[in-house]
Amino acid sequence: MRHLAQHPKLTQFGLILLAFAILMYMAGDYYDIITHSGTFNKLVASGEIAGATGFFESLRLLLNGTLPPQFVRIPENIVWGLPELINSSLLYLVEDLWKITTVDPVYGFEKNTTVIKEFTRGLAGIILVMINFIREFILGGTKTIASVMGWDFIRDTKASWPALPWPAVAGGAFLLGYSLNGMKLALLAFIPTVYIAIFGQWIPAMETLSFILVAAPVSVIIGLSLGVLAYKVRTVELFLTPLLNVAQTLPHFSYLVPVVTFYGVGDQAGAIATIIFATPPMIRLTILGLKQVPPETLEAGMMSGCSKRQLLFKVHIPTARQDMLLGVNQVIMQCLAMAVIASFIGATGLGYDLVVALNSLRIGVALELGISIVLIAIVLDKLSLAWANKSVDYLAELPFHVRHKHSLMFLAILALSIIVATVVPHISEFWGQMFYLIPENQGFSTDVWWDKLVKWVVVEFRSYFQIFNTFMLVSVLIPMRDAFLAMPVVATFTLVMGVGYMVGGIKSSLVVGGFLLFIAASQWWDEALITMYMTTFAVVASVIIGLTVGVLAARNTTATKILLIICDTFQTLPSFVYLIPVIMLFGVNDVSVLIAVIMYAVIPCTRYTIEGLRNVPPSILDAGDMSGVTKWQRLIKIEMPLAFPHIMLGINQTVVFALFMVIIGAFIGTEDLGRLIMGTLSKANAMGNGLTLGLCVAFIGLAIDHLIHTWADKRKKILGIA
Repeated sequence: MRHLAQHPKLTQFGLILLAFAILMYMAGDYYDIITHSGTFNKLVASGEIAGATGFFESLRLLLNGTLPPQFVRIPENIVWGLPELINSSLLYLVEDLWKITTVDPVYGFEKNTTVIKEFTRGLAGIILVMINFIREFILGGTKTIASVMGWDFIRDTKASWPALPWPAVAGGAFLLGYSLNGMKLALLAFIPTVYIAIFGQWIPAMETLSFILVAAPVSVIIGLSLGVLAYKVRTVELFLTPLLNVAQTLPHFSYLVPVVTFYGVGDQAGAIATIIFATPPMIRLTILGLKQVPPETLEAGMMSGCSKRQLLFKVHIPTARQDMLLGVNQVIMQCLAMAVIASFIGATGLGYDLVVALNSLRIGVALELGISIVLIAIVLDKLSLAWANKSVDYLAELPFHVRHKHSLMFLAILALSIIVATVVPHISEFWGQMFYLIPENQGFSTDVWWDKLVKWVVVEFRSYFQIFNTFMLVSVLIPMRDAFLAMPVVATFTLVMGVGYMVGGIKSSLVVGGFLLFIAASQWWDEALITMYMTTFAVVASVIIGLTVGVLAARNTTATKILLIICDTFQTLPSFVYLIPVIMLFGVNDVSVLIAVIMYAVIPCTRYTIEGLRNVPPSILDAGDMSGVTKWQRLIKIEMPLAFPHIMLGINQTVVFALFMVIIGAFIGTEDLGRLIMGTLSKANAMGNGLTLGLCVAFIGLAIDHLIHTWADKRKKILGIA
């Protein structure tokens, strides 16, 4: 007792945990009592989660206002020092561990550094050289030559890498699309390329493309290697799985500050952050593809005398090719999404220009840049998907000129473009330049018209937007936010762990309780509650809209095709693009953020609802019709229960999408965890705070993900479709 008296903070924290354990034990007794009541059984029949939520919300209201302060909020003076520990550990690695003295290769002076810093900066230098090489291959320049020959060589010889004419790139895109999936895809690749060129966005677009062409292959190689290793070694898979779960729910911004510390600022740092963010889906899809290789295929390979290495490269990987190429598609889209975020640490291109335009509220310019990003996303998405789905004839023996006809045609187009771009300047200097690249100030532009349209809309409909904003803020959002902020810690634990217990038993209760304990023990509990409130509102609205639209569209084949095309298009849009229209129409407030979040998060719920309903076996529907059910009864009693696993997967993705977009919405002003994460970008030595804040967001997503997956798995077993 004397020892405990000497540590009052530890004693206080222990008493809080003891009181919480007693409350959990009592809640478990209440659960046992009420589960035997007929009323509760009826409640369970209509939805056990709704019953649990109502019960524990009543408990919260009963206790609220009578709890000691420690039960309302865990005091900050007993919060653990995780951010400081992370920050000091990373700084020690970079600044103090294994110190060495090196000589600057340019200026010749000695400098004190560490092995870690030299390694990471050297790796960053290699990445930068690769980016500059691709960038200058398309746009021209001298940095690549200087990295090999030195600046003295350039000064003495005036050497320069010539630009690649944009018509050659457009022609190459056309041929690539045609070779993969015919004329339709060829035009889809060609027209956006021409649009980007004539609208003066060629230089930033190619800067972005060079960024992706470095980050994506590196991500694919790392993801493929780790995926194969995880498939071959079970221990590696068990180690990677929780890391992948956290990595895929960690906000984009959380990667940036540690990357800046290790790799500096610029395109190389942005590329490395992008590689870290884009690699997890490649690992997952590689493991999934290898696990789905049929056993008889492997047996045939072993019977033919393949060694383990031959079995991997001749059987496993070719058979899992489609899943792996889908992973490549996901990597490319993740790289493009991160390219905009990477502009915050110096990555150049369309993302950087878009952030600058949004900061200065130049809506017309931002819209043109957003359209260019969308077009690149659509082209890369369709080309990579066509590549993934294209069948390969391994037995075909064709002549060289037939096998490589598209490559030969591209070389012809390239030669013709270079000749034209070289000859025309002697006739007209202005038009000669246009055949290489069209500068921004000489390309077409519609930004003035967009600005006029925005001004007209704001002037004509300002009163209506103001009424809507006021209603949403005063009547809906602020009361909802205040209700979340009034939630005591102990009641929140009771509610969340109680729901976890009813969904998956004691295991799920402890899992979600552990995630929540991490957040509660941080100093950002209130900001986490605001993040939860915004995510909750957005998810509820997205699910209502997605389910309604999905159910209506699934009734008709044509409507299904149209809506899936719309979902495909919107899913390729980088998240930042959604901020442009809401800023135009609703200004900077929580309403704008939530509308953008709903626009972004409604896509997976809509898609998976349609796919779930369309995949219900026709024989079951026919049996229902023969039994005399109405259309409404067939939907509620047959289609929705059978489509439930698909729908829950869509809701799960909706939660993840909403969390990501809520954090990005901090760019236009919120008071949640996203604002704090973005604040770490401008603070020195804020790595610990950034990563800990990111983990808080990730754990919110993982807790919801665990509950949804557990519930969906139980329903699958009940329905006999597990």
